[in-house]
Amino acid sequence: MAGTESLGIVVIGRNEGERLRICLRSVLSRGCPVVYVDSTSADGSAALAREMGSYVIELDPARTLSAARARNEGFAQLLSRFPDLRQVQFVDGDCEIIDGWLERGAEALDADGSVSGVCGRVWERNPDANVYKRMVAIEWQKVPGEVAACGGNFMVRAEAFRRVGGFRPEVIAAEDDELCFRLRQAGGRILHLEAGMVWHEIAMTRLSQWLRRAQRAGHAYAQVAALHGRSRERLFVRDCLRAGFWGLALPVVSLALAWPTRGLSLLLLAAYPLQIARVYPVGRRAGRSRTDALLFAVLSLAAKFPAVVGMLQYHWRRRRGSAMAIIEHKGSGRPA
Repeated sequence: MAGTESLGIVVIGRNEGERLRICLRSVLSRGCPVVYVDSTSADGSAALAREMGSYVIELDPARTLSAARARNEGFAQLLSRFPDLRQVQFVDGDCEIIDGWLERGAEALDADGSVSGVCGRVWERNPDANVYKRMVAIEWQKVPGEVAACGGNFMVRAEAFRRVGGFRPEVIAAEDDELCFRLRQAGGRILHLEAGMVWHEIAMTRLSQWLRRAQRAGHAYAQVAALHGRSRERLFVRDCLRAGFWGLALPVVSLALAWPTRGLSLLLLAAYPLQIARVYPVGRRAGRSRTDALLFAVLSLAAKFPAVVGMLQYHWRRRRGSAMAIIEHKGSGRPA
């Protein structure tokens, strides 16, 4: 395939079921070497990947599982088998590569040596199926141009990835933000291209899944801020402060002072609808519909409560010296 002769692909997954079949079908036909890394799936994912023609790595569960670790091991295996590869595309097992993306991404990296990584548009499948999928679809809307970070699906210059040591395997979420921070600190640039990259399937249908995802985000804020919060960018510090204020400080202070203030402190809770009213027009100015703007304003504020749980969970684990175990937020797909 023209433009992708020096490109390899790493797919990672855990119990993605039929979603993995769709993902692998979209990459194995591209003429690029593919490595699939499985994180102890119980649904036959590793066997499926072998049957479809992918080289497979099954992670040892004796060590902490994470997307970061899976991508690192996939990258190492890919480059050991094909040492001349210059670019690597990372793909999550719940995604399908869009036609034309691999060529577009490889061309962008070849055209400018200062660019370390590129990503494109992520499209959520069936975004109107439920409120959770709609929220995720809104999150995927990004303005093309130079950005601070890509998501988990992106293409990286192999040399730049090796130079910074790859992902930190102990970072269980926002590992992509953390990697991109180090790539930029090393002088690289990250571009979001105006091109479709993947179709994504969040597979979220229940409130409990959404809460776990928000909890995972809070864990990410705290862990990455602990690593880079004292940098010039103060990475994720503002996210921690916002979550801490809305999800903990404001309700605790309001309720704690209710008795001595004869209930007057409960008026502080009016800050929540006022915050929704403040965020709503921002979404409208960004081109979102009234429904999408309101949905984003409400759920992004509500997410601060489970995010605080995730932040506290990280600090508890860190204090105890516990392993940073992954926080899963979606169920298994149909058996592969």
